[in-house]
Amino acid sequence: MTAPLETSFADLGKVLVIIPTYNEIENVERIVSRVRAAVPEVHVLVADDNSPDGTGEVADKMAAVDGNVHVMHRKGKEGLGAAYLAGFRWGIDHGYDVLVEMDADGSHQPEELYRLLGGLRGADLVLGSRWVPGGRVVNWPKSRLLLSRGGSTYSRLMLGVPIRDVTGGYRAFRKETLLGLGMDQVASAGYCFQVDLAFRTVSNGFKVAEVPITFVEREHGASKMSKNIVFEALWRVTVWGTQARFAKLTGRKKRR
Repeated sequence: MTAPLETSFADLGKVLVIIPTYNEIENVERIVSRVRAAVPEVHVLVADDNSPDGTGEVADKMAAVDGNVHVMHRKGKEGLGAAYLAGFRWGIDHGYDVLVEMDADGSHQPEELYRLLGGLRGADLVLGSRWVPGGRVVNWPKSRLLLSRGGSTYSRLMLGVPIRDVTGGYRAFRKETLLGLGMDQVASAGYCFQVDLAFRTVSNGFKVAEVPITFVEREHGASKMSKNIVFEALWRVTVWGTQARFAKLTGRKKRR
């Protein structure tokens, strides 16, 4: 897959792609290189959770020869959500205007980054969606496909958000959107982190757009997904949805 001719998004300001890592030594160099080739003007922040396999050291070597690559060394494994939140704060503190979430394992195609950035010209948050026309998933078993689609559908209906792919993690935020979400109140760290941020975005009146992406199952390394992560997400979504419905019935305005 190759990126289109248009790769300039200077009108959006400074763009930072945040890539959390934990034991991604087989993937990190490849994915960062693809991002830099796809949209050369963007910057990349590798947020490494003290990977014992040396992922952080590989990232340091890339940063030493490329001024658009940065590395955040975190104390230990604290979850995907915590890594993204730390990356958001780092990016905002360093003057970035757009903050992008991207997986380290290649599931999110860097060559499709232009779609998210282009969509951000008319939105506050753009989601790379597997479940809108043109979106698709490659190399997933039917069980995983049903789990993901079912999770998105349940979250959408329970929370009342007009988003097809609520659980997807390929996203581009405007800085102002993140500042308006109450990031300090976000406690979710695993799979439900993405649902939490999407719900907060809609609840606070920001405009959300979805663009189609091709999601490709990782070829190297092990998935971080587990049954406990999924059950935690379902429980939290149920609580959030119940609270929102109760607030609506009682006339209370619940902002997230």
